[in-house]
Amino acid sequence: MPKYSDFRKKLNINVNKPELNGLAHLTHFLQSWDNGSAGLYEKEAMRYILSLQLDSPPLDEPYFQDRLPIEWDVPFPPVESPKFTFIDLFAGIGGFRLAFQELGGKCVFSSEYNYFAQKTYEANFGEVPFGDITKIDEKEIPDHDVLVAGFPCQPFSIAGVSKKNALGKNHGFKDETQGTLFFDIARILDEKKPKAFLLENVKNLLSHDSGRTFQIISNTLRELNYSIYPKVLDGKHFVPQHRERIVIIGFSNDFFKGNEKFEFPEMPIANHKIIDILEKKPDAKYTLTDHLWEYLIRYAEKHKAKGNGFGYGMTDLDGISRTLSARYYKDGAEILIPQKNKNPRRLTPRECARLQGYPDKFIIPVSDNQAYRQFGNSVVVPLMKYVGRQLVSELIRYDKQYSPIRHPDSSRV
Repeated sequence: MPKYSDFRKKLNINVNKPELNGLAHLTHFLQSWDNGSAGLYEKEAMRYILSLQLDSPPLDEPYFQDRLPIEWDVPFPPVESPKFTFIDLFAGIGGFRLAFQELGGKCVFSSEYNYFAQKTYEANFGEVPFGDITKIDEKEIPDHDVLVAGFPCQPFSIAGVSKKNALGKNHGFKDETQGTLFFDIARILDEKKPKAFLLENVKNLLSHDSGRTFQIISNTLRELNYSIYPKVLDGKHFVPQHRERIVIIGFSNDFFKGNEKFEFPEMPIANHKIIDILEKKPDAKYTLTDHLWEYLIRYAEKHKAKGNGFGYGMTDLDGISRTLSARYYKDGAEILIPQKNKNPRRLTPRECARLQGYPDKFIIPVSDNQAYRQFGNSVVVPLMKYVGRQLVSELIRYDKQYSPIRHPDSSRV
């Protein structure tokens, strides 16, 4: 059985620039050849292979059908006997995918705009996500049971809606959400009608634009005939980091008929310590220079004098950190690690991965700066898995095909 690494080398699977949709079609085809959605990817996958002008057919087979399946020698291979299917939108580096694969799901489509994140995603899952979701026809996305997405928070324009109100015309989600990335989630939900979804966003989504953004999102999801369950959850119950995010769970009324029995699970006791995720011998390059450390001290003193709370965050090693953000690469100020007889240091990329709940076998193939951006934008993997388990349990219970999945540390299903 050939390995994915053989295909990667032979077929030049290398994420080195944006919008590599040929590679996306190819890797999606390889991952989906046996589950009914391969036909959506095969034509463009073959077009990409022909464009390589190889001296011999790929792995000595014209369409390498006799070479499938392949051995997935990547850290997180696809699930062999999946219980459900899902798609991964605004996929980042695959935090949602990691969580939902561990719950028994098969990812049949992924999309991520940033090609550095695509590089990390491919290194760990053996799949190159498609690029700009706004350019992808929703009809070309495979059918799926669950949609997961951590979408950006954007304001909604009221111009078109106000005009229709003045004219006495009805308007719907296409009018209210057009021009935002949430619109792409809505149009996919409208076309593919998955049984359930899980959306994640910053806590401030609730208050963004005086609450109007969340109201439009909620109204849109209900208009699409989904029952929704929103709740703010904190990653500190799973990792040593204060990280509040809003999670929105949705169930299709077409499928569940309003009879789902969903409740957010009780969070486990938060007893994590930052010291538990630190590397034993971090490289000296992560220690702040005298110049940067003096600047952060002066900056904090200036804002303290003005009564502001801005400044660096020296972390209690027996406590938890502030929220890791995508700007961490700039100076590391929000999470500094004290060192004896030295300036403090920033977290290493591996420590950032641990802070978001990624296992150590997760490959980091990019520069430190890109890694800081990627982990700062990521979901807390074990939190998404914990909540996702509740969603999947309800999906499976209602489908009556599999036994419910239970939380290992909870009596709830």
